Amino acid sequence: MLMNFSRVAAQDNRVYTPLPLPPSNEVADALTDRDIPLGDGGFARDYAIQLASGEQVVIELTSDNFDTVVTLLTKEGKTVGKNDDGPDGSSNSLLFARIKKAGPYTVRVQGFSDTSGGKFSLKVSRLKAVP
Repeated sequence: MLMNFSRVAAQDNRVYTPLPLPPSNEVADALTDRDIPLGDGGFARDYAIQLASGEQVVIELTSDNFDTVVTLLTKEGKTVGKNDDGPDGSSNSLLFARIKKAGPYTVRVQGFSDTSGGKFSLKVSRLKAVP
């Protein structure tokens, strides 16, 4: 059986781009096994957002279906902040971050460890920029 390697290679050369966070900065979505595999059995879904220097953001990730983890990443993939469980003792996530450099960032939604996923709500609140 002959295989068309150029077609297979073309499929593997897809460019990864996070989903755009809507202008409302809120998303009701679902994490599934069709999202980014993390290697530990879990999956992640990424959202792109532009942030300003000095801006402070609060990122809330909630789900009744899985133990959430939220991460804020720079365009280079460096972690700005990460939170597993919020201060209320629940398995929902709450992350506070002050942005040092303006530019594109990624908000990563994932389940803790090999959590299977399910429906979630994500909300990014922008606080007043610090002069």
